[in-house]
Amino acid sequence: MLRFKVLASVVPLMAAAVLARGGPGTPSHPCIVVGETPVELASVPWSAGLHVAFTDDPAHATVRVQITETAEAADFVLVDDGPTAETDACQASAATRLVAISAHPSSADPVIYLFSAGPADYHIYVRSKTFSARDAAALIVGAAGEHRHLQAASL
Repeated sequence: MLRFKVLASVVPLMAAAVLARGGPGTPSHPCIVVGETPVELASVPWSAGLHVAFTDDPAHATVRVQITETAEAADFVLVDDGPTAETDACQASAATRLVAISAHPSSADPVIYLFSAGPADYHIYVRSKTFSARDAAALIVGAAGEHRHLQAASL
């Protein structure tokens, strides 16, 4: 009887959590598509295949990502507040690569230094209502694996 009471109290909480995220199957986290592979920020860190971290010290960075002032100077441009944003580009699938931002990286995790001037591995331009520059940098590094440059990415 106790098991039934626990189950009866947990099921409504799980349903409320699914509805609060916008329903089952809808991406609620920043996501891009590189080639045919969706890359999404993970909602829970243990589900991610790759963890990235950020540092304010360039000496600790393994990847340097510059935020550019113009789209022309960027390797990756993310502008999603226009009327033609692709709303179905990041459908969850088995091919989705999940990336988590970690506060305590392991020695194997990429550590990103995000800055506005100087030599960089990637140059990004971000003008978005839903993506921060950190989100975009984590997705780009996650999509590339670590240091490979991207060929094509879209929302």
